[in-house]
Amino acid sequence: MEVHILGAHNIETGKTRLTSLLIDGCLAIDAGGLTSTLSLSQQEKIKTVLLTHHHFDHTRDLLTLGFNADLWKGQIEVYALHSTLDVIIPCLLDGKIYTNLIESPATEKPLVKLNTIKPYKKEVIAGYEVLPLPVRHNVPTVGYQITSSQGRSLFYTGDTGPGLTDCWQHVSPRLLITEVTAPNELSGELARSGHLSPQSLKEELNQFRQLKGYLPRVIIIHIAPPYEQKVKEEIAQVAEELRTDISLGYEGLKVAL
Repeated sequence: MEVHILGAHNIETGKTRLTSLLIDGCLAIDAGGLTSTLSLSQQEKIKTVLLTHHHFDHTRDLLTLGFNADLWKGQIEVYALHSTLDVIIPCLLDGKIYTNLIESPATEKPLVKLNTIKPYKKEVIAGYEVLPLPVRHNVPTVGYQITSSQGRSLFYTGDTGPGLTDCWQHVSPRLLITEVTAPNELSGELARSGHLSPQSLKEELNQFRQLKGYLPRVIIIHIAPPYEQKVKEEIAQVAEELRTDISLGYEGLKVAL
């Protein structure tokens, strides 16, 4: 299993892209910076997109991927919570601002096919075992444990605030991809909006270790660019204190499991 971080930030700049991951070139998780980082031939290989929630920095390029799929007469399978689909249909997909991707070119085979996932229910999607788990954000959100046919697994929390203990009980990943949006000085504001600071991540990882007896490799994304250096310094301190591998993700990073 190869994980390619396409977007590792919550703000787009000349050097940063919105949140998106790509597994083995074919399964995307979130679509913030999906098409803006890939050639058309790379996009053509993407058959499935899992969405964690409806926020724009996680869904924007779903519109362009679906539109581009018409070039190769393809179809994108999208999986998300019912509440997520309720938002992205009128905001992105139903033709109010661009092409109607859920009916074009034909209702029998639209460019984007929508599928509802249910928390805690494992499904085989695009050849992977997928387990959606609720996390604490300011809108309904799920993280995903993805397990390959060879048994390699990762857990991606999506946007989340403190309180991941329930997730830890259900997952045993080799790789954990999670968020730290800003430094410790903003911990209170981050918790209220459903995000993590380095200190709150440390507390969550301590709980993981107590429950599971180990810590996976951890990669941080959804970083706010103005705070990146401070986050990097504070994460390095957390990694030292926990004696484990925690690093900041970046656009173009590829990890083999």
